[in-house]
Amino acid sequence: MAQKVHPLIIAILVSIFEACILIYLYKYLGRNDISFTYAFLFSCAVNLALWIVYITQIYPNFISPLRHLPSPSGAWPFLGHMYVAFSNPPGQNLQEFAANIPNNGIIYFQGLFKGDRILLTDSRALADVLVHNAYDFEKPNKARVFLRRILGDGLILVEGDLHRFNRKHLMPAFSFRHIKELYPIFWKKSIELTQAVEGEIRHKRATENKEKFTDDTDVELKEWASKVTFDIIGDAALGRDFNTLWSPDDPLTSIYHEVTRPDLGKNIHFLLNLLGPQKLVSLLPIKEELLLRKNSKALREHCRELLREKKERMKLESSEHVDILSILIRSNDFADDMLIDQLLTFLAAGHETTAAAFTWAVYLLSIHPFIQTKLREELFANMPEPYFQTNPSNPQSLFALLDSLPYLNAICSESLRLYPTVPITLRDAVRPTKILDQHIPAGTQVVVSPWAINRNPHLWGPRATEFVPERWIDGSGQANNTGGATSNYSNLTFLHGSRSCIGQGFARAELRALVAAWVGRFEMRMADPTETVVPSGVITIKPRDGLRLRLRPVVRS
Repeated sequence: MAQKVHPLIIAILVSIFEACILIYLYKYLGRNDISFTYAFLFSCAVNLALWIVYITQIYPNFISPLRHLPSPSGAWPFLGHMYVAFSNPPGQNLQEFAANIPNNGIIYFQGLFKGDRILLTDSRALADVLVHNAYDFEKPNKARVFLRRILGDGLILVEGDLHRFNRKHLMPAFSFRHIKELYPIFWKKSIELTQAVEGEIRHKRATENKEKFTDDTDVELKEWASKVTFDIIGDAALGRDFNTLWSPDDPLTSIYHEVTRPDLGKNIHFLLNLLGPQKLVSLLPIKEELLLRKNSKALREHCRELLREKKERMKLESSEHVDILSILIRSNDFADDMLIDQLLTFLAAGHETTAAAFTWAVYLLSIHPFIQTKLREELFANMPEPYFQTNPSNPQSLFALLDSLPYLNAICSESLRLYPTVPITLRDAVRPTKILDQHIPAGTQVVVSPWAINRNPHLWGPRATEFVPERWIDGSGQANNTGGATSNYSNLTFLHGSRSCIGQGFARAELRALVAAWVGRFEMRMADPTETVVPSGVITIKPRDGLRLRLRPVVRS
């Protein structure tokens, strides 16, 4: 297939041609000679002006096939509605669009230089993009090129036939049966988290001369959440205990902490990669770019070493390993470089998303003490004290036990609904297609916002933005899977269809264990009740300034 010529090259050739015509006309009319440089620059200036007029006025107002769709007001000159990219929380503006603009499932808005963007707002439109015509839409190329430096060519970023191959051969490792086998790992690490935090509390109690272990003590949760989920993904996905809960100096943990820490510089660097020429951005001597180069190289080297060590252990040890990497190695479906790409994806996405989900669940419980108490009562009524030890009796029963607790599952589902760890995801139409019988030109960017959908009052009722776990419990007191919404597409935390999160079962099981162990060991409230917790991040969202809690260890009677 012939490669497409870059539009900039075409523009330069057109300007050269126009400059030649301009020079000829000057000579034909007997005017003074004009230099080629002047003629070329004049042509470039005229073409640029015409292009700006076309893309900002003529195309969106008279030509775009999407111009008749409902649209928000307040577009900025040349920038359209680009302010949505700077909202905090991410997706907040999109949520307001979906809630306040009357529409039939699609809202049209304008991106940079008024490029076509559409926001999907109902289940029928979402089904067309995520299921019926899923391979007509791909993640934006610039976003994939940027994220590939961190995630490799893993399942999240590949498209087309390679995505189909990866998903098919990864599915057995994330099956329901296999997730059940990983519950003891989830629970062991969850209990170790509470013990590590108790150690910090004891140290602070001694430093602050507090009289009793049950005195309140302030703890910052965000880093603890990242440590425990990194340990879990290491043990469950790689069969390697990184032990970061007890050894905070692990180099791999430090790299991921640096890469995923939300701050303004990373947000700007990410936007530069999306909006500007990436090759030029990659050459900039700015701190964020230099760190990303260094860290992405180090991550790949670490993963290559992890794979080598894993294969050596599998040769020497007779017992069958249950971790995900062992399953993939035994399948012989992936070459070493492909396995390294999957490792990069597992380690980054697998720990960061659940760390964020756990942090938000704890935050919601901290500001809703009645719900927290009710959950603790459910846990203590069904889980004797030995379960909350490092080596609980009968760990294999944990799956059936935790899965059967309706209020625990309702709280986890509701926190995942309110705080989807990836609040916005984008798709580009790679060919002309249709959504709700509306023609969608190739190149149109489709915005799928779990934040906007999960909080849409038209889908979730007037209390859509409130924390109401009871919506996930039916009249008989058992957990339900819908939260009372009429469609599965009303909840997009894990998306749907061929691009849905393959690790959904893994993440839900892990979150269930973490929340149960944490609430069973600590009473919690915000260290500063007046503090505003702001969701922030480049891809996933966490509290921008961390989450400081005031903890009191629970003493069971």
